[in-house]
Amino acid sequence: FLPLLLLLLLFLLFSAARLNSSAGLDLASGGLSLASDPAGTVNFLDMVDNLEGDSGRGYYIEMTIGTPAQAVNILVDTGSSNFAVAAAPHPYITHYFNRDDSSTYRFSGGFVAVRYTQGDWEGELGTDVISMPKGPNGSITINIAAILSSEGFYLPGVNWQGILGMAYPLLARPDPSVEPFFNSLVRQTGIPDVFSLQMCGAGVSSSTADPAGGSLIMGGVEPTLYRGSMWYTPIIQEWYYQVEILKLEVGDRNLNLDCKEYNTDKAIVDSGTTLLRLPVNVFNAVVETIAQTSLIKDFTSGFWMGTKLACWTKGQAPWTFFPKLSIYLRATNTSQSFRITILPQMYIQPVTEVDVNLDCYRFGISSSTNGLVIGATVMEGFYVVFDRAQKRVGFAVSTCAERGNLFLSEVSGPFLAGGVTSDCMGDPLLKEPLMWVIAYAMMGLCVLVLLLLLILLVLPCRHRRGRDSVITDQSSLVHHRIK
Repeated sequence: FLPLLLLLLLFLLFSAARLNSSAGLDLASGGLSLASDPAGTVNFLDMVDNLEGDSGRGYYIEMTIGTPAQAVNILVDTGSSNFAVAAAPHPYITHYFNRDDSSTYRFSGGFVAVRYTQGDWEGELGTDVISMPKGPNGSITINIAAILSSEGFYLPGVNWQGILGMAYPLLARPDPSVEPFFNSLVRQTGIPDVFSLQMCGAGVSSSTADPAGGSLIMGGVEPTLYRGSMWYTPIIQEWYYQVEILKLEVGDRNLNLDCKEYNTDKAIVDSGTTLLRLPVNVFNAVVETIAQTSLIKDFTSGFWMGTKLACWTKGQAPWTFFPKLSIYLRATNTSQSFRITILPQMYIQPVTEVDVNLDCYRFGISSSTNGLVIGATVMEGFYVVFDRAQKRVGFAVSTCAERGNLFLSEVSGPFLAGGVTSDCMGDPLLKEPLMWVIAYAMMGLCVLVLLLLLILLVLPCRHRRGRDSVITDQSSLVHHRIK
């Protein structure tokens, strides 16, 4: 009866997985009707301008950790899921969280290591209370990774001491049982499972004495931070904020690539990535098309590869030399799409002065071997809503993406998704929810066990009665299947 019992349990697990997925799809068909938290837990206007930019290296929010409270600045990263803070001195940071000085810090008994596209760190896992001067009211208890060593993670002159991973539990390290910050915030305060992000660095030089600001709205959407309509695209899989891209245009030219090229590996929205990162084939096509349509013919490859700057005589704006760049995303009505567009002021980015007579710029797009990343180069043009409750990401023109009465970004639609394959994601197996994958694997294992037991049952009785052939609990495949 054991195999039959296992099959029954796995059938129930599989059915629950399908039911949860279907419920999520039904929920996603609705709209976000509220622009504030009806429970009164948060005041969105209190959160406006609660971020500061750090010279093109991300946006951070002030928090306090522990008892008594220790103030730290934490980088907002929608591309990871651990809350991690410096817990030891480092030459590039001014201060760190001292665990010994907090009466509420508790060591969880585990250690963690996280590697990013650039940099990595190691530390211990613990819990403590945190609060945000410009966030939801009150304190909550969260999982904290206390960073004890790192390499390439902190940069010279940074004004933040840790990182706030805002993605899903599946990305948490060392495993998804480490509840991410925002999951803890929603569970303990009851705010809606929605946050939104405005990053106001569009066209701002990394050397400016007045760094860019921004807003992280936790619990909903603040209407004063965007103009025009909000357009939503479904979250394809809940690990990163993975979306589906249908095509790219440079100026009015469609790159005419198979849409699976844009979603190679994955396509995500990640505030912790500075540039717009494109799969190699897509990057090469974008660079070639920009070079063909621009009025600049003598750029070296070093500019496109990010190793050299392009400089013009001070006061000579290069924007007219370059085309717009548009990304088409599948809409929540899957037969439609919408377009987010950035002007060249967004991806031809001013940098530190190298000569008093010159204005120099870098290329804000790079190639990627692990997927397409909509990073700050694009996000700074938009107010981006991470509507986790309804499994979608929203884009609207940011009120701060403006220079000289010119908006540097556009959102438009709807467009028919005709001419584009119904699935740009490639192998559908890669998109299965984790529970489905586990259910399939366990069902396969259970079938194998059942077959083995059936074979044993049909063996001649004399073989089953021998002393050397007894199937005991200590030797059975069932007993050892999880080792």
